[in-house]
Formats: sequence, structure tokens, C-alpha cells
Amino acid sequence: MAEDEGNEAIVQTILILAGHLGMNVIAEGIETIEQLNLLRSLQCEYGQGYFFSKPIDSLSATMLVATKPEW
Repeated sequence: MAEDEGNEAIVQTILILAGHLGMNVIAEGIETIEQLNLLRSLQCEYGQGYFFSKPIDSLSATMLVATKPEW
């Protein structure tokens, strides 16, 4: 996303459209702090990806969410 301004424009457009429709957005595939910071600056509400955790089973995911991590 950060390497291509066109991709950033697409993400920004999706976020604006979702906002106008009263919807939240979950950004998928966040792998770097730069991507996370850019999405935060665009006011994206939620995200997931390898930056936060590799794929894990449902019990491990439940335990991770229960800890209420701050990113």
C-alpha cells in the first residue's frame, strides 16, 4: 500500500465510502508498522495480519483477544 500511491488512494476511497454508509472497515494483511500507521492516519477502525499475529487456532485467538492488547 505505501509503495504505490494508487493503492493508498483505493484504500482511502474504501474508507470514505464505508464511513458514508455507516460501516466499519477491517484492513487485512497488515504486515508492517508503516502500514498500520498509514491505516490509522486514514482512520481505519480495525485491522488484522502478520504484524499482529501469525495464524493461530481459535483457543489461542480467544486468549489473545482476552488480553486486550494495545497496538
